[in-house]
Amino acid sequence: MPTGVHLRDARRQLFDAAERVLLRDGPNGLTSRAVTDEAGCAKGVLHRHFADFDAFLVALVLDRAAQLDAQALTLREAVGSGTVADNLTGALTALFGPVPVAIIPLITFRDELRVRLRQTVPGGGIAILAQVAAAVSAYLSEERTRGRISADADIESLTLSLVGGGHLLFADRDPGHPPAAAAVGKLVDTVLAGVVRRHPR
Repeated sequence: MPTGVHLRDARRQLFDAAERVLLRDGPNGLTSRAVTDEAGCAKGVLHRHFADFDAFLVALVLDRAAQLDAQALTLREAVGSGTVADNLTGALTALFGPVPVAIIPLITFRDELRVRLRQTVPGGGIAILAQVAAAVSAYLSEERTRGRISADADIESLTLSLVGGGHLLFADRDPGHPPAAAAVGKLVDTVLAGVVRRHPR
C-alpha cells in the first residue's frame, strides 16, 4: 500500500475517507484503522502527518467547518431578497447537510476532541454548530437593519431557536433522507412568527 503520499494529497485522502466512514458507521466506527483502511493506505501515513488520532480529528472538523463558509456567504447574499423564511429554510437545509450533522455527535462524544478544539479556536468546542449559529445570526441582524425583521427582535434568541430546532430536525434522520422542506419551513415560520415585517419601510 502507498506510504509516500504527498502531504497535501494525504490530508485530503484521509479526510475524505474519514467522512465516508463517519457517514456509514457513525462516530463509534471512526477509528484510525478504519480511516486508513478506507483510504487504502498504510496506518503510518496518518501518524506521519498528525501527532495522534485526536489531532487528525481536530483538523478534520476544522476543515469541514470551513466548508460551511460558502453556505454562509450564500445566506448573507440573500439579504433583502426573497422572503426571510424561505432564505432561512434553504440555509438550514444546506448548513445541516449530512456531513455537518454527522460531525456534531463526534464532537459531543469525544471529550479530548472538544478540549483540543477549544484550545485551537475560540468557541471551537462546538464547531459546526458555532458556524451555523454565526451564519444565521449575521443574516438575521442584517435583515433587521433592512427593516424586514422587527427592530426589537432578539437576534440571539431567534438564532438559538432556529439552530437548535434545525439540528433536532436533521439529527434523527438517515444521511440520505433529510426532513422535508415543509417541515423545516414550519419550524422557521414558527420561530419567526411576530418578528417578520410584511411591509418593511
